[in-house]
Amino acid sequence: MLRQQDVGHRIVVRRIVGIREGRTLFSDALGELVELSETHITLSTDAGPLRVPVAEVHRAKRVPPARRPTAAAVVALELAADEAWPAPVRGRLGDWRLRWADGWTGRANSALPVGDPDRPLPAALDAVQRWYAERGGPALVNTPLPLAAPVGAELDARGWTSRPPVLVQTVPLRTLTAAPPPADAAGVPPVTLADAPADDWLAIAAGRKGGLPDAARQVLTGTPRVRFAELREDGRLLAVGRGTVTGGGRWLGVSLLETVPQARRRGLAAAVVRALAGWGAAEGATHAFLQVEQSNTGAVALYRGLGFTTHHTYLTRVAPAA
Repeated sequence: MLRQQDVGHRIVVRRIVGIREGRTLFSDALGELVELSETHITLSTDAGPLRVPVAEVHRAKRVPPARRPTAAAVVALELAADEAWPAPVRGRLGDWRLRWADGWTGRANSALPVGDPDRPLPAALDAVQRWYAERGGPALVNTPLPLAAPVGAELDARGWTSRPPVLVQTVPLRTLTAAPPPADAAGVPPVTLADAPADDWLAIAAGRKGGLPDAARQVLTGTPRVRFAELREDGRLLAVGRGTVTGGGRWLGVSLLETVPQARRRGLAAAVVRALAGWGAAEGATHAFLQVEQSNTGAVALYRGLGFTTHHTYLTRVAPAA
């Protein structure tokens, strides 16, 4: 059976799906193991997330990986994403990044354990907990998988929990800029890109993220190359998005993509992504990335339709309450 060391690796699961004429029926699933608990295992598959009760698992094992990015590629993308979402308070633990933004979003308030922390792993995690305790917040660690699987195993031993798995997805910008708009996009209003977010843009972001403290504004505007996409109809803001160019100019980061509920299913979000892609390409970027919770099946389907594929996954780990 599987162990915590298998999280972040490719596995095959044979599960029981029923009984017919006294014979047990099985179904096989192949994907990346992103979570393993006492009751369920969760895989990231080509068809989307799959959560299987342990009671239904007949057999499961690790299999050789499909072509996956190198450790260096994962580190480079994680650092580009860190640039794109810059926490106003930052620290270092060897190569590890420590980030604090008054609790606004997990990404801006978590340690990023890539590289060498310049001390043994247990001591590094003790230092992480002290750093966040000094700021009055819970200790969080973002663990890119399988790169940070050893960190994850140590956190498991310490009783840390996990937030839902997040997919880090990428696509060549030429895929976004070369594709013709869909036939039903004829009635989509144009997208404009601003250097700074308008008040109603910020209001949509605040509604999505549960408020907008001063630290949040620093996160949103602290990247030198950033644009705020707006799609309006009769003066009313219907869809927004944020684009950044980081990682030495290679990566367009797409974030805070949102369409107001009454305007959904019109292709507005896709139009925002394409507009940001055009800007990113003009800035010299060659690829786009975004981060999306695996459980957000609607968004995952949208991004799949635009050509995004999963580069790697990460888990945000949460320290147990003191």
